[in-house]
Amino acid sequence: MTAGAYSIPEVQRLLATLVASKPGGRVAEIGTAYGEGARAIADALPSGATFVTVEIDAERAAHARAALAGSRAEVLDGDWRDLLPQRGPFDLVFADGGRDYDLVIDLLAPGGIVVKDDLSPDWPDNEIDPTRRALLADPRVEAIEILVRDDMAAIVASRKA
Repeated sequence: MTAGAYSIPEVQRLLATLVASKPGGRVAEIGTAYGEGARAIADALPSGATFVTVEIDAERAAHARAALAGSRAEVLDGDWRDLLPQRGPFDLVFADGGRDYDLVIDLLAPGGIVVKDDLSPDWPDNEIDPTRRALLADPRVEAIEILVRDDMAAIVASRKA
């Protein structure tokens, strides 16, 4: 979906917009990769907001840690399911990696937002893939799928109070 890149500018702008709307908020990213999406988030953090990003691959996490040095991003390596629950609840979660969307929603504070990108926009209407089912049909969130580029969609979901 990202044609070899790990983060596209359209999703980076979406994340920056949403992060900027969460002054003093707690932000998390699942799937840091090399830190491109994390940089967009870190650069948009309002004063008082915190940001933690988790990458399961230790080599990529080390690369991201170096790339994000001097930013307000805290880069962790390991499994997000082990590291994020005790740090929540979060006001924004960028679910760039992993699955278990029911657990991702559990990380959200009421009104918190989850963003999932890398979705094919031409998915048949009569079939719902597991990611869409998990996020669009979960009764704990209000969710919408948006087109971020001709070849990519994203889901933005907000946790109900």
